[in-house]
Amino acid sequence: MAAISQTSNLSSSLRSCGRRNHTRTLLDSSLSFPHSLSLLNLNLNQKLNPHPGKQPSLVYGAPRASTDVVDYDRILEKEEIGEEKGRALRVGIICGGPSAERGISLNSARSVLDHIQGDDLHVSCYYIDCNLNAFAISSAQLYSNTPADFDFKLESLAHSFQTLSDFAEHLATAVDIVFPVIHGQFGEDGGIQELLEQYNVPFVGTGSSECIQAFDKYKASSLLRKHGFTTVPSFLVQGYETNKLELSEWFQRHQLDPNQGKVVVKPTRGGSSIGVGVAYGVTDSLSKAKEIMSEGIDDKVLIEIFLEEGSEFTAIVLDVGSGSDSHPVVLLPTEVELQFRGATDVKEKDAIFNYRRKYLPTQQVAYHTPPRFSLEVIENIRKGASLLFQHLCLRDFARIDGWFLPSSCCKLSSSESEFGRTESGTIVFTDINLISGMEQTSFLFQQASKVGFSHTNILRSIIHHACMRFPNLASISGISGHVPSRSKSSQLNKSLPHCKGAQKVFVIFGGDTSERQVSLMSGTNVWLNLQAFNDLEVIPCLLSPASEYGSGVDMVKEVDNVKNRTVWSLPYSLVLRHTTEEVLDACIEANEPDRAALTSYLRQRVMNDLMEGLKDHSWFTGFDIADELPTRFSLGQWIKLAKEAQATVFIAVHGGIGEDGTLQSLLDAEAVPYTGPGSIASKICMDKVATSLALEHLANSGVLTINKDVRGKQELLNKPTDEIWHELTSKLKCETLCVKPAKDGCSTGVARLCCSKDLAVYLKAVQDGILRIPDNSLSKAHGMIEMPNPPPELLIFEPFIETDEIVVTSKNKDETGRSLMWKGHSRWVEITVGVIGKCGSMHSLSPSVTVKESGDILSLEEKFQGGTGVNLTPPPLSIMSEEALSKCKQHIELIANTLQLEGFSRIDAFVNVDSGEVLIIEVNTVPGMTPSTVLIHQALAEQPPLYPHQFFRKLLDLGSERSM
Repeated sequence: MAAISQTSNLSSSLRSCGRRNHTRTLLDSSLSFPHSLSLLNLNLNQKLNPHPGKQPSLVYGAPRASTDVVDYDRILEKEEIGEEKGRALRVGIICGGPSAERGISLNSARSVLDHIQGDDLHVSCYYIDCNLNAFAISSAQLYSNTPADFDFKLESLAHSFQTLSDFAEHLATAVDIVFPVIHGQFGEDGGIQELLEQYNVPFVGTGSSECIQAFDKYKASSLLRKHGFTTVPSFLVQGYETNKLELSEWFQRHQLDPNQGKVVVKPTRGGSSIGVGVAYGVTDSLSKAKEIMSEGIDDKVLIEIFLEEGSEFTAIVLDVGSGSDSHPVVLLPTEVELQFRGATDVKEKDAIFNYRRKYLPTQQVAYHTPPRFSLEVIENIRKGASLLFQHLCLRDFARIDGWFLPSSCCKLSSSESEFGRTESGTIVFTDINLISGMEQTSFLFQQASKVGFSHTNILRSIIHHACMRFPNLASISGISGHVPSRSKSSQLNKSLPHCKGAQKVFVIFGGDTSERQVSLMSGTNVWLNLQAFNDLEVIPCLLSPASEYGSGVDMVKEVDNVKNRTVWSLPYSLVLRHTTEEVLDACIEANEPDRAALTSYLRQRVMNDLMEGLKDHSWFTGFDIADELPTRFSLGQWIKLAKEAQATVFIAVHGGIGEDGTLQSLLDAEAVPYTGPGSIASKICMDKVATSLALEHLANSGVLTINKDVRGKQELLNKPTDEIWHELTSKLKCETLCVKPAKDGCSTGVARLCCSKDLAVYLKAVQDGILRIPDNSLSKAHGMIEMPNPPPELLIFEPFIETDEIVVTSKNKDETGRSLMWKGHSRWVEITVGVIGKCGSMHSLSPSVTVKESGDILSLEEKFQGGTGVNLTPPPLSIMSEEALSKCKQHIELIANTLQLEGFSRIDAFVNVDSGEVLIIEVNTVPGMTPSTVLIHQALAEQPPLYPHQFFRKLLDLGSERSM
């Protein structure tokens, strides 16, 4: 009964929780996997697919019951409805595509969706797969954590179009304008643009013929030379029979050693990251080129000289002109600094800004906006990128990459008349990106926020500018700039008096555990989503690492040390980084007087340039990001400020003091409300042994615990490994072990050990304090294992629980799609499930079964950063019955209430698919809250569904209402 009443409470409270849920339009009732597949039969043949015969099919098992019903006649006649309401603008987001960057495309589309919706703008979502098949998808499907996860659910949750022509015909009547968010092939090479042009569908961005020229690096380089720009010497490889002698002559002509000369090898039409690498000498260059071609990335490859000692930069260009008059303004460029911390391999030091460094958290890259160049160089970069935008006839926006080569190291031959020559060096433009990445922390948002644009403001400005090319759209009265009613200030000591009516929210993230980068992603996502609510003042805050904080025995000093830890109140633009180290460096850099003065000056220059064009556009209502510096506090001061402001603290610090009860205890002492469980529950759940002890009395109620053996680090290091292995396997009665730190996050330091040699490797890693164990260092295949820092003093050993492997397989050659294979011998599967509610009445969300594509234990990357894995939410009927699922959720709620959880948490467990019995693994009181986390999938499976901004608002409200 508790579960039923809690569900009812959730449903009723959410009706008033979000102001944007009614703007979700297309296919929104097929929100989760595998909700209501019957809706796909409602008028789809007539409305979306004029060619019957290709119907979606359920490949994984029978769907669960659902009451969702969608009236597609109403949805697909939105045009008439829009006219009745004053013509709300209908935007179609198209993502996916055949390139290897489609995972980034999904992330970009999700980000665009999150930030452009409003009462005056309705969004429909579409997807192009690797084979150029088009689908109408639910907006919820964009929250899939990986391309594999997305593709697996595609057949059951999307509707396919018979041909691209059918797709274009649909767009011509269903949307007002298309926002293509396809990176690489078909998105930036003119493919999607040509299709839209053929059917007179308005779209954002550059036209097809111009895309063809700009996307091909060889053609673009030729055009740049023609217009007087300095370019990088290159050699074009076409086909496998390239003349090796010609390439050797090219090496010699440019004074490169034919055996070891460094060059960059890149596909001519492969985007800015995929397939780009460094080669050494003629033979290696041709080998890398053929590898690109054999992998199907491109059939033409460029070999360019490696720009030694140069600094890479990237610049966003925004067109603010009217009609056909182009007025490109270059925002503040970003310098890309590659950092090599202790790298000894010379080839690693020659590395480039590749796909991994661009899109995943790494300390090998730091960004500086504006660049640390002279004012003359920065202004010339802006001038050059603006001219290039005009010469190539680009539209709306673009990202242009290049290099600055100091005079002392530049070996490029160029005439005095060529653009890019300055007193201090040479500017070279190398890549034109027609559809810049639009993930939450992308260059577009980093640079836009530096000159006064929020995510919403810059994206809507781009869309509105595109609409001006089409008279029937430019006159739509319903659209507006949608600029928030108040400036998004983030300085705590200045913002508080200005917004007395708004509830203050301090979102804290960071710390110094191995999960700190995930924490940054979580905190950034929460902060951005909560900004959807005008009654909130949301302030992002970084908990800095604390090298002075140790495990001292004096508890009074320990508490004082914690209170003295540093918290930074962050300006909008400084949050948008990939690592906590980068955020911290940016805070310190921003407070340097000379740096602050230069940034302020350039910001004003850019804003003046922007306003020269924007002042003529009625839809633009102003900039909405204030120019601020980060502010530093001690943790103690920060908590007192939260109390003074009557703020609620949203905790997004994974591991360490954010999850072990320390931060919660400090907030309790000052009666400051916060999200998640209280200090006692947090402390118990952080200690995996304490968690088991707290639950062991529930064995007769269907909640089981795993036997554990806890060993100290010194004991383990002082005894022979074979002896320890024999003791552990004998005591735990198992052949393989799972090892994990006694007190750390959900993935850190967790490994499967199959023999004493594996144990030796793991203990050596603990002894040496290494940050990560490389892939496949143990006897059974695995991914990279992130290790705790500092090394754990206590380790837990438990039997490795064998579950039946669930495999995603392709169907026979004459069929399409994928299906699940599961033998079901052991009858146990691994699940993760969120719980939400008040203490004593926690509600279980729908559990997720994760299908791993490699290894036995999900890595941090797999769980939170869009790595691998397919999440089935809820478990399909072919695996788990309705009755077993209901019992499972009851057991999960029993666990949550026994541990006195509140707010929200995530419980990892094994479940018996017949009985619903649960074997507890661990409880995470500050679970991942990244854009693709499984908790988002589970929230979307609720009735009614909770979109991310609604979900985080619900968690915030639960925190604000907690009894102190």
